[in-house]
Amino acid sequence: MARLALALAFAAMAAAGLPSPGLYLAIGLGLGAIGSGRIAFSRRGAPGGARLCGAAAIAIGALGVALGAVRVAIVLVAIGRIDQMVR
Repeated sequence: MARLALALAFAAMAAAGLPSPGLYLAIGLGLGAIGSGRIAFSRRGAPGGARLCGAAAIAIGALGVALGAVRVAIVLVAIGRIDQMVR
């Protein structure tokens, strides 16, 4: 589960730099990484390395969500500016 969480987290970071659908992928993959990282981290019987990977996936997934959200905000501001120019 920890490897899956890390794979989702790094995919979210990579998707944040992709064109148009990348920002939505970054948000979705980041949320998936946070959820699966939380599951991996909360297993008390798991080895320390697996729990550490879960915690890292939570942090990296949160960065992916933040980058995706910033790109969504930039797009919304740009649409608002274009709307003001047309009027």
